[in-house]
Amino acid sequence: MGSAFTPPEGVPMVVLPPEGALWQDRMRTMLRMPSTERPAPAVRHPATTVSVPRVLDLTLRIGELLLAGGEGAEDVEAAMFGVAFAYGLARVEPTATFTLLGISYQPALTEPPVTMSRTVRRRGTDYTRLAAVFHLVDGITAHEVSLEDAYRRLADIRRNRHPYGSWALTGAAGLLAGAASILVGGNLIIFVAAAVAAMLGDRLAWLLAGRGLPEFYQFAVAAMPAAAMGVVVDRYAHWIPGATGVQSSAVITGGLFALLPGRALVAAVQDGLTGFYITASARLLEVVYLVVGIVIGVTLILYAGVGLGADLNPDQALRAYDHPWVQLVAAMVLTLAFAVLLQCERGVLVLATLNGGVAWTVYGVLHQQAGGNQVASTAAAAGLVGLFGQLMARYRYVSVLPYVTAAIGPLLPGSATYFGLLAVTQHHLSQGLTQLTKAAALAMAIAIGVNLGNEIARLVLKTPGPPGPRRAAKRTRGF
Repeated sequence: MGSAFTPPEGVPMVVLPPEGALWQDRMRTMLRMPSTERPAPAVRHPATTVSVPRVLDLTLRIGELLLAGGEGAEDVEAAMFGVAFAYGLARVEPTATFTLLGISYQPALTEPPVTMSRTVRRRGTDYTRLAAVFHLVDGITAHEVSLEDAYRRLADIRRNRHPYGSWALTGAAGLLAGAASILVGGNLIIFVAAAVAAMLGDRLAWLLAGRGLPEFYQFAVAAMPAAAMGVVVDRYAHWIPGATGVQSSAVITGGLFALLPGRALVAAVQDGLTGFYITASARLLEVVYLVVGIVIGVTLILYAGVGLGADLNPDQALRAYDHPWVQLVAAMVLTLAFAVLLQCERGVLVLATLNGGVAWTVYGVLHQQAGGNQVASTAAAAGLVGLFGQLMARYRYVSVLPYVTAAIGPLLPGSATYFGLLAVTQHHLSQGLTQLTKAAALAMAIAIGVNLGNEIARLVLKTPGPPGPRRAAKRTRGF
């Protein structure tokens, strides 16, 4: 009967790679093992010489910064386990959900466990801080940082100011919206109009954030200036010399690019694909709320614009790919602006921008030149973004998010979202639902493509554990 549960050749022993390997891979492998099968930590800081409550507290504080910065739940748990394991706590079980972190340590089977938890109440996107935390975890897992030094470095990371101020972020939002409008066929006039509208929306969002209003209302208000600018351009563009044939839709589409929650969507799908379904559901619900806020803000203005006589046409086609090189430059500028909004390190900006240019080139060749399906082309481009992002992150021993999140900016479904909202506003429900469904499909293609690219990079690179493919989660259906 034993062979029905245990392979005849026995269970292969998991051998961890040398200390120079990436801690993410080592800790992820150990987390997927039963706690009773994990090897004992070979550490220079044995558990008898450190305070267990302090180690657990440090672990939770590090996990809080990672989770608040948008890191995936699996990587958060791997980092927490790596910190505790480095300081000699072998029987540790970390848990990460959307707002709650927990960790439990049992010294021995005959002793009661020590359990601590921490709630993540504030979230903020700062990939520079995220990179600093990754470097700290790397030093801890390499046994190069003592417990006291780790606390000091963590305090320094918390005190460090963001690399870009609020007005720099406002300018980046305007540059992103302007580049997005060029990407979908706009001209210089459209670029200026979209940039001004996005900067106005960003300042309004900052004002609401300072007064403590939830993000839902911030997104709703931030979406209104772009829609209002589109209505104004449609109504009064004939008064501007040389503005004949200007596309008001490009203004609104550019504004939507600056607001679509691509970062949260990628994190949600990543958590779902790695088995963290509670966290994935919470992140997806966050995306839904933010998108609904955008929908409400844009729809209110579009209703008012149609009532004032604006001739907004849901059948209007955006003039994309008229000038491929111009659109390529616009895609790279968009990625650069997005990276600044995400507070990426200055050394990351160039690599992230190049990754965005690669994504747009692949998408353009597959969809426009080869006539491929838009969703499939988007997924393929996003897959390359994930693949190259993972390689860059492994080369620099940091999180993959700074190299991936900004690079997917040019692929976000801004135009499909706008035309869907406009069709619903004009009571073309069937057409509107078709466009919104298309936008949802493109968004899922981006998220799944990025995750697939990450997994391919891990497969082709050396991974810890026994020879053969990495263990996946067990099936839960049919057993």
